[in-house]
Amino acid sequence: MSAREQPLNSTLNCGTMVGFLTTMGLLANTGTVVAQEDARSLSQASFTSDVAPILYEKCVVCHRPGSIAPMSLLDYETAKQYAPLIKMQVENRKMPPWFIDHTVGIQEFKDDRSLSDLEIATIAGWVEAGAPQGDPSNMPPVPTFDDEIYEWTLEDEIGRPPDLIVSIPEPFTVQAGVPNLFMDFVSSTGLTEDRWIKAHETKPSLEGFPVVHHATTQMRFPDGKQVNFSEYALGKTGDIFPDGSGLLMKAGTELEWNLHYAAYSEDRTDRTRIALWFYPKDYEPEHEIHRAAMGNLIDLDIPPGQDEIRHDGYHVLSENIRITVFQPHLHNLGSRQCMEVIYPDNRRQTLNCAFWDFGWHLAYNYAEEAEPLIPKGSVIHVLSWHNNSESNPWAGDPDNWVGFGQRSSDDMSFTHVSYYTLSDEEYAEHVEERLAQFMAEANDQ
Repeated sequence: MSAREQPLNSTLNCGTMVGFLTTMGLLANTGTVVAQEDARSLSQASFTSDVAPILYEKCVVCHRPGSIAPMSLLDYETAKQYAPLIKMQVENRKMPPWFIDHTVGIQEFKDDRSLSDLEIATIAGWVEAGAPQGDPSNMPPVPTFDDEIYEWTLEDEIGRPPDLIVSIPEPFTVQAGVPNLFMDFVSSTGLTEDRWIKAHETKPSLEGFPVVHHATTQMRFPDGKQVNFSEYALGKTGDIFPDGSGLLMKAGTELEWNLHYAAYSEDRTDRTRIALWFYPKDYEPEHEIHRAAMGNLIDLDIPPGQDEIRHDGYHVLSENIRITVFQPHLHNLGSRQCMEVIYPDNRRQTLNCAFWDFGWHLAYNYAEEAEPLIPKGSVIHVLSWHNNSESNPWAGDPDNWVGFGQRSSDDMSFTHVSYYTLSDEEYAEHVEERLAQFMAEANDQ
């Protein structure tokens, strides 16, 4: 096992178990064992009865005509053509894109798009049996999509369409072959009353998707105050705030955009937009969400031709926090990132590790019952690994040294963390609730 594959202190002795559970999110099981009766039936899996329902639920939001994936998986003939590739990608957990390491850390997330072990085994069994079609009458209904927004990822999780969509003011064309562009725009939100935000998601337009490296926003209130708001990078999903927490958007707020465009092989016109889901009117959540880049390093040294290049960043907490979102951030040469906590009593525990694919800057929204509770005085330790060798398909030129920078060909090393702060009294209450939750679940087993 290589250095970057080794979990960090992933085993706790009995003496520290209670303390661990009272300060962190409960850890879920790391995998699902396929039952023998299920395994026996996998060789009889068909596309219409077994595989299509999986693809329709987890894959065709991207794998359909006119969307961002290279092939459509809506019909049997196309799926059969790509069956060996599908099997390889799902068994390697490259698709659907969800790169949390299942062997260590918290496994409970709101928007987990990964396949279960049984779903992976079903697809593999279907391919190994020759990818049979099955009875056409068993084919599930083909999903429909609103291509005007080509499916907001968070819509299913939240259960309704967004309340407000704000775009950059005008479409912007990125000409083929131009240098990296950093563009600033200002958009009116049109809000006439204060509203608290429950969730948000940013998407480039479908044509602009290949040229948008990142899109960040700040809220500018009518009194001139500015608040950091959102961040999109290639392939990102969105942020969902736990009940009782949110971000305030005031009446008359404007959005200040900064977009990083990278040229494509042909001209592309983009009109990036952000979708907002609000709490009910007159609702004021108890906690305000904050967002920070933790463990940020600018002193990166990535030698040519090397893999397993590790960098360590640190962030000291001056307040108790409850973490809601973990979002690694690396560039082309990134291969893996872990976030661990070093507690005031010197205990260390990995919260999560995620493998890295530059095509997918995913935000991992913790399930509320598993959100890490971290006491003040702790240190968030971010460990990142880079691969500047020929084994990394994203490496532009493995013969060149790479350091910190804004371009995709430069690199970065930090974690976006969304959280809210807790007073000492609130922290103690949340710890007590978490311990009670653990004890109740233990008694049920």
